[in-house]
Amino acid sequence: MLQGRWDLVVHDVRYDYPSWVELTESGGRFVGEVGSSRPIRHVEYDGDRVKWSLPKQYEGRKDDTELQFEAELVSGLLSGRFLNSELQWVPFAGRRAPDWATYPLEPNFGEPVELVNDSLDGWRVRWPERESFWVAHIDGLENRGVGSDLVSAAQFKDFKLVAEYSYPTGSNSGIYLRGRYEYQVLDDHGQPPQVGGSAAIYGFLAPTVNAIRPAGEWNTAEITLIGNVVNVVLNGELVIDRQEIPGITGGALDSREGDYGPILIQGDHGPVTYRSLRVFPVV
Repeated sequence: MLQGRWDLVVHDVRYDYPSWVELTESGGRFVGEVGSSRPIRHVEYDGDRVKWSLPKQYEGRKDDTELQFEAELVSGLLSGRFLNSELQWVPFAGRRAPDWATYPLEPNFGEPVELVNDSLDGWRVRWPERESFWVAHIDGLENRGVGSDLVSAAQFKDFKLVAEYSYPTGSNSGIYLRGRYEYQVLDDHGQPPQVGGSAAIYGFLAPTVNAIRPAGEWNTAEITLIGNVVNVVLNGELVIDRQEIPGITGGALDSREGDYGPILIQGDHGPVTYRSLRVFPVV
């Protein structure tokens, strides 16, 4: 049975990167190396084989050739190939997304782990080859430019994260939960809620209201993630009420959804300051 959700790894020429697909009878949806979930235009099944294609999004293709995938089911795993940006076929592999447990009504949280302190200890730069603009000071963990992301050394499974953050006009950041699901941080005060807006799980879940404050003010988000179910309270307003996250966000560290993972904060889009990032693990 090929239909369902698959966590993918693409073995491209330069490096490996995570991806994700949900295959349905008539199509489905796909997440690439970067960007958001988008619908699959065409899917074709032939026994244990499948082909699917869809238009490019942020992929820098040489022409308007669609993204094309071919795969077969081998011992319960997907084994296939993908037509990359250089129009070369490269291999990819996939395994079923986890069967998640039921969200507990009253999770028990342990002692908090504060990730923001007076130094960058406990963090690593995601891309050492890029310039990093992250500094730690009395007001928190600040990104002063457009450079590398930061990744926490600590890893978590199920938790509540209380994040306090602020940013200047026009800026953009994000918090990747377990390094895989992006909570959107964006200067869009006064705009309607949307799947790419403040407090969204980028590309999948839109908040019911946009509760973000104007640029320069501090915001507090309480984000609870158990399995693949997320609950978000932004500035005291419930904006996502225990909804399922279908799959990873583009730009994720990996596609191993069932594993523990770090907190990743985006530094490649714009300036932002995180005054506190307190993680309360479920016990």
